Amino acid sequence: MRKVSFALNISLDGYCDHTLGEPSEELMEYFAGMMDDVGLLFYGRVMYQLMFPYWADVAKDRSGSAAEIRFAKRLVAIDKVVISRSMETADVDTTIIRSDPAAELRRLKQQNGKTISVDTESMLPELTAANLIDEFHFVVHPVIAGKGRHLFDAGSLRDIFKLELVETRTFKNGCVALHYRRRN
Repeated sequence: MRKVSFALNISLDGYCDHTLGEPSEELMEYFAGMMDDVGLLFYGRVMYQLMFPYWADVAKDRSGSAAEIRFAKRLVAIDKVVISRSMETADVDTTIIRSDPAAELRRLKQQNGKTISVDTESMLPELTAANLIDEFHFVVHPVIAGKGRHLFDAGSLRDIFKLELVETRTFKNGCVALHYRRRN
């Protein structure tokens, strides 16, 4: 059975927005290292279209820092599943799923292989409630946003989801990485 991991950048006040953070070489190395154990990316359409073709271009053109290029090359080499009702086509290594993301993730989780990295805020409540996420990686950025999308909307989970802290890491730019796993 595969492990399912969710990773996200977040502000101190709980807002999720990739533009809020202050990227650094050290932080990119952290994310690149996380990709070493990933065998499948599970994205929603919005995140997929945000990540690609941007990172594919970085990998192809070598147009970033050493850590960004390492991250990009690893990311584009991994097979992808994107959940979308509206996308018509995707890259060769990407499968489009039209419905029931929880059932699809459950099916993929039962297979042998490396970690499945989930990156979809919109489906997170559904996937969490279905007990499909085994671990969470949050990188908390030293910023108070005051607006944007919260990780979970009020009432989006039926039950409290208890986690166990596995590791913390502090970066020079003030970010803190928190790694949690689901309590059994």
